[in-house]
This record gives sequence, C-alpha cells and structure tokens, in this order.
Amino acid sequence: MRDADQALSAGRGSRLAQILQQTEEIAAGGVDFDPAAFPDDPATLSVLGIGDFANELLERQPGIGGARTRLNDDYLAKLSFEGDALKGTISVSGARGDKAARLRQLLEKPELDLRDDGVADPPPGRGLGSNNLLFMASELLLLSQERDGFPALLIEEPEAHLHPQRQHLLVDFLKQKAAVDQGAEHGLQVVMTTHSPSLASSLKLENLVLVRGGRAFPMGPEHTLLDPADYAFLERFLDATRANLFFARGVIIVEGDAENILLPTLARLIGRDLARHGVSVVNAGGTGLGRYGRIFQRRAEAEKALLNIPVACMTDMDVMPDCAPAMLGLKAADGSVPAKNNRKWRKKDDFDADGLVTLRASIEARATGQSVRTFVADEWTLEYDLAHFGLAREVWIAADLAAADARIHAGRATIAEVVRSSLRSFRDIAGLDPERRSTSVYAKFRGGASKAIAAQYLAALLDRASARGRLSADELRAALPPYVVDTIDYATRNAGEGLA
Repeated sequence: MRDADQALSAGRGSRLAQILQQTEEIAAGGVDFDPAAFPDDPATLSVLGIGDFANELLERQPGIGGARTRLNDDYLAKLSFEGDALKGTISVSGARGDKAARLRQLLEKPELDLRDDGVADPPPGRGLGSNNLLFMASELLLLSQERDGFPALLIEEPEAHLHPQRQHLLVDFLKQKAAVDQGAEHGLQVVMTTHSPSLASSLKLENLVLVRGGRAFPMGPEHTLLDPADYAFLERFLDATRANLFFARGVIIVEGDAENILLPTLARLIGRDLARHGVSVVNAGGTGLGRYGRIFQRRAEAEKALLNIPVACMTDMDVMPDCAPAMLGLKAADGSVPAKNNRKWRKKDDFDADGLVTLRASIEARATGQSVRTFVADEWTLEYDLAHFGLAREVWIAADLAAADARIHAGRATIAEVVRSSLRSFRDIAGLDPERRSTSVYAKFRGGASKAIAAQYLAALLDRASARGRLSADELRAALPPYVVDTIDYATRNAGEGLA
C-alpha cells in the first residue's frame, strides 16, 4: 500500500490488471466476438470480445480510417523498403497475440476509483486512506478466487492515512472474513503490522504478537502469565488509550487520573522526560493494575524469552496514619473507632510490628516479576505522600484551586485570589507534625476537591516554579515521595542499564 492510487491506475503491469485477470467472471464470462456477425447485445461478449468488438468499430470509423490511410500512404509508404512495406493499424490494446497476452494488455486500460453513490462523476480527489481501503478490497477480491491452499493477506500498517473509525471498521471486517467457515468459503488468514493503538485495541489480546529487539513475543495464553479471567478483563477494558503500552519502551501503570496527569510533569522536571524515554502512562482505573502488568510477563523465564521492557506499577498503601480517623470524621459518635471487620479502611495501629511489612510485600507481589515491578506508596496515598515528603504547601494550594475551579472559569474568582487565600490558610497547619499536616491536606480531597483537577493545578504550579528558577530538578527530586521517584527512574531506564 505504498502507492495504492498508482497500483489501481491504468498502465503497463498495473496491479489492477493482475487482479482482474485472475477473477473467474472475467476469465470465463461471455462469448468471443465474431467479425462476420455483429452481436445483437454487446453485453453478452467476454471482456476480450468487447476489445475485439471495439477494434472492429474503430476499423470502420471514418475518422480513424482516414487518419490510418494518411499515415500509411503519406508517411509510412515513403519510409518503407521495396518489398517490405510498413503499414500501421489503430486498435485497442490486445488486438494481437495469444488470448492471455491480449487479455492482459486489454485489462491494463481500466482504472479503479471511488465514487459517491448516485453521483456520475468521481469526486475531485479521495484521501489516501480511502484509496488504501479500495486497494485492500481489490486484493481481497483476488484472494476470494483461491481454491487451493489457505489464502493469506499480509498488510503493512493498514492504519496509514485512515481515521480511527475506519480502522475499527476495517478490523471488524477482516475478523469476519477470517472467521468464515472453511466449507462455505476458504478461510482467510490475516497478518498485519501496526503502530496503531486503535487497531491493537480492536483485536483480541491473544492474537497479538509484540515485536521487541528483533524478536516476536506472542500474547497467547501459552506464552504469558495472564489467566483466562485476565484475558476477559483486558478484552473489556484495554481500549485505544491503554493500548499504547504495546508500543512503549517503558510503561508506568497507575490507578487513577491524578497520577496519569501529574507523572509526566514530575518526570520532566526531574530530568526524566517520559516522552523522550518512550514511556507510556496507563491508567488502570483503580482496578486491574496487576492484569496490565502480567501482559509483559512470560511463562518461559529463559533470558532470551523475556521482554526487556521496564514496567512500573504504582499503587497506594491504603493504610492511614493513626490520627486520620478523628481528623476525617471516621470515628463513631462516641469517639470510638469501629471494629476492623465493620470498616473498609485501615490505620497503622491495626497492624503489629511486622504487619505493615507483610502487607507491603503482599501488595508488591501482586504484580512483580521479570521486568515488572510494583512501587507502593511510602505512607498512604499519592496526595498524602506528596504533602508528607515535601510538597504540603503546593498540594494544599492545588486542592483549593480545584475546589474553586468552577468559580475561576465562571469569572467569579481569579487564580491569584485563590492562591493568596490558600497561602493564608496554610499557615494554620504549617506547624503541625508531618502526619497531622499531611492529613489536613488530604482532608481537602475528602471535602470535595477533585484529585484530577488538583493534579492539573499542581503540575502547573511546579512548572511555573521551575521556569522561574525557584525549584531545581534536584530540589524537586528531594521533595517527592521516594516511591514516585523510584517509579519514574525504573520506567525510564535505558536498555543498557538493566532491570535489576
């Protein structure tokens, strides 16, 4: 499909001529032309018969005849040797030679283009994507004539110049053709290469083959650590946005929109730009983090069988500090803490000395192995940990901006006004111990501030501080939670750095 328009145009050796010559209807349909008896209905003629009929009509046409006579008498006759007269004829290609050669020459005259239904003239120009579809349809027409063997269609990057909706339509059609019962019509095997997340998300995961470092890694159940439930889950949720992980040099899998929005900015500001390192951030949406990770884990653990793609899964610890239940209003009316089996949340003193270590290890084990590693929040959640380790003021301001977002966009407040008010209110918690201060910051999100919108504002605040020289890469790296830095560093490792 390098030049579909050229392949479908008239001309010597055109692909269209090759396709048409192999179709049953053209090879066997119609009758030959008999010069001694003009047909009552030219539609009964074969393609070659139509060419011979056209030649006969050209021979009898006065203008053609006059031009031929002048060509022969006034020019060729004067250029001929005695006894070796040169004579010219005017005909449609295909008037000489055996039937196969004549038919080939004749079929090199037509061209194939797209027209709008009900419109006589073709449009002034179709897009390259539409022409590629036309070319593929022509090749499928040829393959449908196969009666021996198992026809195969090989397509290099069918998404070229094709908008996403047509990509999905194309894949659905090809899947249907490939699934045709062998008894009714020869089944079709389709092999295509692609860089399109839209196409990748439209196919069953087990039918994909990931090519990395010149090696092929099939995604079928006999090759990955995914179980049947994982395949069913991923078929539902592995959409075009998430399918970009198949084309990445590194992957970060997160649980929410806030991480998805914030991580690219954090990485860039500490000198680990995700785009430059070819890293994709995949939002698992709160569940299935391990399922996405297992896509990259192989059953055969031999070194050459492993995918050398760093995959970092980033998750919350989900254990709050002991001061949080009272500060967040989670205690009962009498001030007591509900029994563990009557609440979904956990706090640190619910665990013995080794309990937190065991819990962390169990969370990491859900998606760790080979090139996949899980990085668990050092304390509780992303927002809490950002405040706890050095960005309490910035997250506090971002949360206030998120809460005021509607008023800001309605023109009832300005960002500067909200920031000034937020800085004044932050003084009330600045002197608290780290756990109470960070819990106070986190309480804003339980009070209605959107984590995703706050992440957007926080990214802008940090970008602005960096641009003005008030925040260096080293200063930000030191202020970030260690697990965030480790996640970014691991996913942006170069191939030569290894994955240990």
